[in-house]
Amino acid sequence: MALNPGIPISDTDISCTSDFAQAVLNAIQSTQQFFLSTQTSAGYWSAYLEADSTLVADYIMLARYIGHESPVLEQKAVRRLLNTQLDDGGWNIYYNGPSELNATVKCAYALQLAGMSSSHEALIRAKDCILRHGGLAKVNSYTRFYMGLFGSYPWKKLVSIPPELMFLPTSFYFNIYEISSWSRAILVPMSIIWSHRPIKTPPPTVDCGSWWLPKNQEANGKNLRNTISWKTFFFTMDAILKRSHRFYSPFTRRESLRRAERWMLEHMSRGGGLAAIYPAMLNSIIALDCLGYDHDHPTFQHALDEFMKLMVEEDDVLWFQPCFSPVWDTAMVTASLERSGMPSDHPAIQRSAEWLINQEIGIRGDWQVKNPYGPASGWVFEFENDFYADTDDSAMVLMALHGSRIPLDARRKASMKRGVEWVLSMQSSDGGWGAFDVDNSKEILNMVPFADHNALLDPSTADVTARILEMLGVFGYDESFSPASRAVSFLRSQQEKDGAWYGRWGVNYIYGTWQVITGLVRIGVSPADPCIQRGVEWLLKHQNSDGGWGETVATYDDPSLRGQGDSTPSQTAWALMGLMYGGAIRQDAVKRGIQYLLENQMPDGSWKEEHFTGTGFPRVFYLRYTFYRNYFPLMALGFYRSLMRL
Repeated sequence: MALNPGIPISDTDISCTSDFAQAVLNAIQSTQQFFLSTQTSAGYWSAYLEADSTLVADYIMLARYIGHESPVLEQKAVRRLLNTQLDDGGWNIYYNGPSELNATVKCAYALQLAGMSSSHEALIRAKDCILRHGGLAKVNSYTRFYMGLFGSYPWKKLVSIPPELMFLPTSFYFNIYEISSWSRAILVPMSIIWSHRPIKTPPPTVDCGSWWLPKNQEANGKNLRNTISWKTFFFTMDAILKRSHRFYSPFTRRESLRRAERWMLEHMSRGGGLAAIYPAMLNSIIALDCLGYDHDHPTFQHALDEFMKLMVEEDDVLWFQPCFSPVWDTAMVTASLERSGMPSDHPAIQRSAEWLINQEIGIRGDWQVKNPYGPASGWVFEFENDFYADTDDSAMVLMALHGSRIPLDARRKASMKRGVEWVLSMQSSDGGWGAFDVDNSKEILNMVPFADHNALLDPSTADVTARILEMLGVFGYDESFSPASRAVSFLRSQQEKDGAWYGRWGVNYIYGTWQVITGLVRIGVSPADPCIQRGVEWLLKHQNSDGGWGETVATYDDPSLRGQGDSTPSQTAWALMGLMYGGAIRQDAVKRGIQYLLENQMPDGSWKEEHFTGTGFPRVFYLRYTFYRNYFPLMALGFYRSLMRL
């Protein structure tokens, strides 16, 4: 793919020795070979996607709940939990992070479910950590919910998620399509579970009564009775729903459960499990059990099989991926190969492009509720998740396809045409794009009690909007195009006072700032624009002494830490691309950043990266994409090669 961002480079005077230039070329070739050797025979790439230990804990809970525990697998899960316990007795939610209450409670509770005595040294340390963090009264609604399945948290104190939500029409201010796609897929099966309020008898080793602080026995931590706010209103409504639970009309309850079941089964019908993401898939299995499905029933067995595909077994431990990432990885790898100089008709690119074209979604998913006129198109993140095409994956796939050439090229062009039309149809009224829906941004809904996973909504974000602008620029659009002009205005409005942009889907301000600078320049905004130069200055200011860039996940809790952290290959690559798109190729910082990548490359063309640089739900759930460390550096090196004409 030719990179022509409008950056003047013909008079560049940066020094680049022949040895340095050759080192760059060698590094590019080495990483290209790495990807050629890891491509599947089907043409796609899919690297491991890693998260925290709560997924292992939830597996133990699920297996115990449905009675499918395997002694071998359970012991591997226990060993994984013990191996990841911190010195202070807790568990964290990202690499090198501090202990986190919900993760600690989930992991310790899973160990009890697996038969570990409360007198075990690991659980004694865990209890002390839980109490230091405020005890069980401080855990979120989802942790409470799973404990309620075994009677360790009273159902009457759990957040209300009545299945009668299914009756609310789409014209109503609050309905299931006003919350994010992932929350929708998690909460619909939870409403079935909440209605049945099951309690399975736990093993005798389950004893978490000592995890409460003496002065805080009630589940609802904060007292909101004397305040007037939307949060007070929603908590009052929650209390009313709890008290009226037993008085629901039997007919109304049966019909609401039928609607929730139909919705869930429809969304499970096209393979991949419910929404193809771990928490929704897990909840769907429990919901099917509550609805009375025999465990040999094809629907139940399919749901369980799809869930278990996420398990990764190693020698003596196991862990779970939160989902698969083949479309995202394949689009990113393909683009990185194209942008680093591989011919667009190379067999590997042809195979990946063919595979991506075949992944185009041919049905109208949940997004059609708020976008009734968009064409049936788009791409998903996973293998099979047809109801949830997303704009970020689609934009990346479209850029990868744009840079490829395949036999019978009319298929590629037709697919790209539909895809661009679909992405444009998904623009929100504020000029930006969310990931899965249009105008999914009613902030008042963040006050509902079950919004404490910090991702109930899917509003327009700077990083997704900027990637779509980048895609539009690749396809020849410029700022005179009305949707692009509106998006540029949105991005200008999102810039922080210090010049950075927030990263919703990657950690964090380095990710957001790189993507916005790239998107703005690709759509035709001058690199000399003050908005872009403020972003460039912010990136320059945060380079580490080793030449790289890094930013800790802790910035989501404490924004004052933005731009600070151990250098990583992926974040270094993002910063470098932001600087180069921002016209800073002459800055010594760019050469130092390239040198950092060269010095840290492994013999096989890959890089090491232990830090989490992907974001699932800010402040709650983070990800380690194990190919981020490789395809983003390849993109950065390829862009440097192009600008320097190496």
